[in-house]
Amino acid sequence: MNILELIQKRYTAKKYNPHKEIPQEKVEALKEILRLTPSSINIQPWKFTFVQNPEIKEKLAAVSMHNKEKINQAKLLVIFSAADDLDAFQKVVDTELPQARRDWYNQIKASMPEADLKIWLSKQVYIALGVGLTASASMGLDSTAMEGIESDKYMEILDMSAYRPLFAMAVGYGSEDDVNQIHFTPKSRRSIENIIETI
Repeated sequence: MNILELIQKRYTAKKYNPHKEIPQEKVEALKEILRLTPSSINIQPWKFTFVQNPEIKEKLAAVSMHNKEKINQAKLLVIFSAADDLDAFQKVVDTELPQARRDWYNQIKASMPEADLKIWLSKQVYIALGVGLTASASMGLDSTAMEGIESDKYMEILDMSAYRPLFAMAVGYGSEDDVNQIHFTPKSRRSIENIIETI
């Protein structure tokens, strides 16, 4: 299946089969795919937390607004977090990135207010979400992107301080009676003429 066919068939799961396990090799592949996600100047300002533990997943589901049922049903929850403590992230930059990239980041950091820098770092994490959704589909897995999470409470449950959870992605196998599947609810997008301009 080529990428166009994959995207045509992908849908946002609203209901998961809670009994069908994800092969662990697919989970490990998804970890590596997210690690390889591109980012501006290759700054990689993120942390991806893979939650398969049912008890932790249940605690997170309880502070996930309208996404509680999906999280409890899905076998995997991936939390996408952005660097939030800039002093802590500076240590990452200084110890894990090559000199040229450190210099580039430090120039960007010096040129903008802290709030704007955090926004720029957060934008990079959205790139990873797109990669994660597409990668899941390529492995025959269904997924749901969820901004509806209580970030502060996620930080408490996961004992995070340097990174802030922005959104999560439920991953698993969609239920056969999920009405959001393409054959029940056809994909709805704006017409190509109204969103693509060719010059």
